[in-house]
Amino acid sequence: MHQDTVRGKAFAMPLTSPAYPAGPYRFRNREYLIITYRTDPQKLRDLVPEPLQVCEPMVKFEFIRMPDSTGFGDYTEGGQVIPVSFCGRRGSYTHCMFLDDHPPIAGGRELWGFPKKLASPTLRTETDTLVGTLDYGPVRVATGTMGYKHRAADLASVRASLAEPNFLLKIIPHVDGTPRICELVEYHLEDVHLRGAWTGPAALNLWSHALAPVAELPVLEVVSAVHLVTDLTLALGKVVHDYLAEA
Repeated sequence: MHQDTVRGKAFAMPLTSPAYPAGPYRFRNREYLIITYRTDPQKLRDLVPEPLQVCEPMVKFEFIRMPDSTGFGDYTEGGQVIPVSFCGRRGSYTHCMFLDDHPPIAGGRELWGFPKKLASPTLRTETDTLVGTLDYGPVRVATGTMGYKHRAADLASVRASLAEPNFLLKIIPHVDGTPRICELVEYHLEDVHLRGAWTGPAALNLWSHALAPVAELPVLEVVSAVHLVTDLTLALGKVVHDYLAEA
């Protein structure tokens, strides 16, 4: 294969059969259970990388069902998102994500820098309760519950939250093990069609695990919960801070 062909075809690995296709990445009937809770402020400051700033001692634990996603298929995800600010703009920093499908793990890490690991999350309705779970191997590390569609949520507030910027710490090592890329990435959700949103009573339990340390941000108080269904496009990102250039 000629070098020009390699350069022309190079998108993702493997060269001749990439683990995921090129975008755009459209999600239909994407369903969220987001439980916001108060946690230890010092632990947050220890985990959130500068130049991001912690806004308040809050964490959002998200369980997400994605039954129809372009190129990625049908999968479920769970993880922790932290409200932050960057240059005076409020947004969210994705601290950890766990999912059950290889293409979005590979694509998420390589393109945007999503902190994705393989695990077994679920989101389902059990009678009158929306239930989210996260298992790492055979071990349960998170369970979230919410009363199913108890009250309609404020759609304007939900839309505003989905429009905020999102931040990721993208790390790609060099062949010698040193960091070749270490960047703060910003991305947005686009073409959002909110199908519905609801609130209700909620609870969240986290358990310690060596490789899925979600309990390092302990639940001190559940503040709110929202259940929403939406269509959206996951836009590609841009670099807003280069840690290696700063060094």
